[in-house]
Amino acid sequence: MKVTDTPRRLVAEALGTGILVCTVVGSGIMAETLTPDVAVALLGNTIPTGAILFVLITILGPLSGAHFNPAVSLGFAVRGDLAWRDLGAYVGAQIAGGILGTLAAHLMFELPVGQVSTHVRTGGAQWFSEWVATFGLMTVILGGLARAPQAIPALVGLYITAAYWFTASTSFANPAVAIARSLTDTFSGIRPVDLAGFIPAQLVGAVAAVWLARWLFQPQK
Repeated sequence: MKVTDTPRRLVAEALGTGILVCTVVGSGIMAETLTPDVAVALLGNTIPTGAILFVLITILGPLSGAHFNPAVSLGFAVRGDLAWRDLGAYVGAQIAGGILGTLAAHLMFELPVGQVSTHVRTGGAQWFSEWVATFGLMTVILGGLARAPQAIPALVGLYITAAYWFTASTSFANPAVAIARSLTDTFSGIRPVDLAGFIPAQLVGAVAAVWLARWLFQPQK
């Protein structure tokens, strides 16, 4: 995807991650408020997330590549598609944007902005789920780039919609989103201490997908 000057790229990454997190947290709060049924609440959390990803990648992809995710940015740096000198700035913008997204959701629903989550998400199955979720996400992105670049917004939105339901962790697949979600003690939250298992699994999953994609999507001679 075409990129532009660095300030606009970083603003695009912060804005996109912020709107994504605001959607995840806000729809979780709304769903939890409207129904006591956890399955229905998860569905109410899932659909807006997949939808907003389609929108954000479509409009912001031409500016920054629409990573909105430190694991994805790391994967692109490993591939050589993102300069290593830019990786820290991308990650910083994504984390800052994500935190602001949580704060915005709390303000809209009149919740305290200084919350820390108590929602337990830990253990080997959860960590492996995050590896799978992020490995799958990065594979979908790279496969889309290789086979159908114009379809990437839909591919990512649909993948995350599905991964909410086929992973035990509900597919965070994003260190910036995980950090932001540790600051809400609502439906979508995660305890800060549990980030120590989630984030490494996400980063390793993304890099593993890059290694596979180099072979899997290599043009045939």
